[in-house]
Amino acid sequence: MPKSSAPSEVASALDGPQDDALGWARCAAPSARRRWAHALSPRRISILYFFALEFAVFALWVPGTFLTASTWRSLLDNQAITALVAVGFSIPLAAGAFDLAIGAEVGLGGILAAWLLVPRGMAIAPAIMVTLLAGAAVGAATGLLIVRARLDSFIATLGMSSILLALVSWISGGEQILNLPARFQNLATDGLLGIAYPVWALLIVAMVAWYVMERTPAGRRIYATGGNAEAARLAGVRTSAVTLLSLVACGAIAAAAGVLDSARLGVGDPTVGPDYLLPALAGVFLGSTQFRGGRVNVWGSVIAIYVLATGTTGLQLAGAPVWIPDLFNGLALLVAVGVARYQGAPARRLAVVQRALRLGRARAGARVSVE
Repeated sequence: MPKSSAPSEVASALDGPQDDALGWARCAAPSARRRWAHALSPRRISILYFFALEFAVFALWVPGTFLTASTWRSLLDNQAITALVAVGFSIPLAAGAFDLAIGAEVGLGGILAAWLLVPRGMAIAPAIMVTLLAGAAVGAATGLLIVRARLDSFIATLGMSSILLALVSWISGGEQILNLPARFQNLATDGLLGIAYPVWALLIVAMVAWYVMERTPAGRRIYATGGNAEAARLAGVRTSAVTLLSLVACGAIAAAAGVLDSARLGVGDPTVGPDYLLPALAGVFLGSTQFRGGRVNVWGSVIAIYVLATGTTGLQLAGAPVWIPDLFNGLALLVAVGVARYQGAPARRLAVVQRALRLGRARAGARVSVE
């Protein structure tokens, strides 16, 4: 009798821990309905609901101009450079560095490319390559000020912005550089499959940046550095290299945006670069409140730029004053920062709960293996 009861006793001893482990698994794995509810919640994708509201309002208000294909094609093309700047800004921001010089970097890229093409007579491909390398060099110099000289990123990038604006003025002599080659201008005016080249450039750069930041160890190091640089350093992450390289990438992308801007305008204009700073900031911070729960992300930034542009375009088509875009972007930036701060505390609480669930599953599994 004792022999026959032993297997049942062992089985009953294992049932408890297994049930506990299954209970933890049920708590940790939400149902498909809950996953869809989370994915479609206004807290996660409120910007898409806002876009739907914008579209409905302006479609009823100014349907004759807002709903035309030319308006949407123009919106897609005109905002591609701004969205490209926002993608570049997202990379160092995810690593915890604010590159407030990005507008001046765009201006330097545009004026340097024009100067190399016209006064210096350089071919188009080498001129673009030199411009991209110059943008990367500016990013490297800014990064060294932050990681070696230990300057705060606000101070370092503000100082670098003033230096770059002076450099732009010196290169251009304070005047536009005219007579850019027609082939160079075609980079912004021509397209492929009905889509302008700047839009293709945006999609390619955004895809690469998204893949690196979301699907590679390098991206995890970027987010770890931005989340807690000291903890990341103690975990073995070379935080100084991460910050430096993120600013190098930002500088190169900003220079590319400047090249496309000069191609679109047909001139090298020394005044246009700083105008990209506020829209990029507003797009990145608003985009950080979407999709990734308060974390800077590439596609959130891109979509936010186009949603904001849809609002300003609709208001302008309705006869609003020319200063509306600045007001709209400024309000969006304030709202985005406020929402991001509001979402921060719930996100931290959720992280604590998730760690507790993982710990509970680990303990349940350990009891099963011991018993």
